[in-house]
Amino acid sequence: MAKVCAVFGGSRGIGKAVSQLLVEKGYKVAVIARNLETAKATTAEVGAHLALSCDVSKENEIQRTFKEVEKNLGSVNYLVNSAGISRDGLLLRMKSDDIMALLSINLVGSIQTCKVAIRNMIQQQGGGSIVNIGSIVGHKGNIGQSIYSASKEGLVGFSKSLAKEVAKRNIRVNVVAPGKVESEITN
Repeated sequence: MAKVCAVFGGSRGIGKAVSQLLVEKGYKVAVIARNLETAKATTAEVGAHLALSCDVSKENEIQRTFKEVEKNLGSVNYLVNSAGISRDGLLLRMKSDDIMALLSINLVGSIQTCKVAIRNMIQQQGGGSIVNIGSIVGHKGNIGQSIYSASKEGLVGFSKSLAKEVAKRNIRVNVVAPGKVESEITN
């Protein structure tokens, strides 16, 4: 039986590359993005199995998304959190809405998807795996990216703690912190 993977932020950049690799490895892949048309286009391009839209800053949408994946593909065994935004600017010039959006999508969204995924993985009793996509900017910092950096480094601490919480349940949690990746997002 093929394993089911939910890739949040799976329609562009790193998430798209991950979606494509998982399809090539024979997994059932759900490409999840804010924009359903973009998710559908990526799903068709990489040969994934399901396209869904989800705003990870909204817990009810995350729960609905996991229900749709389970209904169409089966229980999620693997979760990849690649959804993220970047709004650069010096802290003194950052609008409160931009600060909250960065934290809500880059950090809280990943926390919420992990919460739902872990509940499902525990119920399956088969374990699972979660990969959160951080950024080297979280470790090193960067002028004009203090909030982005905080959101990505917060994801590192969250992932390390969560890994310890769920290890006994045979659930692995890792975080990857790449440098700048050339894609349609960064160009």
